[in-house]
Amino acid sequence: MGKSDLLLELYSNLGTTGALSFSSKTLVKKMLNHVDFKGAKLIIELGGGDGSITKGIVDKLEPGTELLVFEISKSFCKSMESQFPQENVRIINDSAENIGEYLLGRKADYVLSSLPFSFFAPELRDQVLSQSKTALTQRGFFIQGCYSYLLKNHFKKHFTQVKTSFTLKNLPPAFVMVCK
Repeated sequence: MGKSDLLLELYSNLGTTGALSFSSKTLVKKMLNHVDFKGAKLIIELGGGDGSITKGIVDKLEPGTELLVFEISKSFCKSMESQFPQENVRIINDSAENIGEYLLGRKADYVLSSLPFSFFAPELRDQVLSQSKTALTQRGFFIQGCYSYLLKNHFKKHFTQVKTSFTLKNLPPAFVMVCK
């Protein structure tokens, strides 16, 4: 799948992709700065999209670390499966609200997300955030790239700490929210 096909998918499903363009390298770097890859056993990504964040994660993964990437678009999943054939990377064509079904009793060190929570019904948003918190180890972090500062209030319903940073070098400019 070429970049033009990925852009067509992005714009065809704006309600589920929630973005005008793919995550910039600056946004990916800003999100990954909060991840300590040494010693991490399991990382989850919600909303793999074109694989921009996935690539950043995969480039830093230690050999024993597993990455589960949730994506509801079959086109994006197919593209990511060919882009990331590594054995420790699993592309899952399912909704993020079903995280628990894939963990098999394990806990994640990090959940990174670029899901468009602003477009989600409140029930779905709460379900995904609740599942994300439950999926994390006690020391784990939920890291969200988003376009609305107002989402911070929703994250505070599920996490006791929410730290926010901002980057202009993304289209549109984006916030990174680190939740514990």
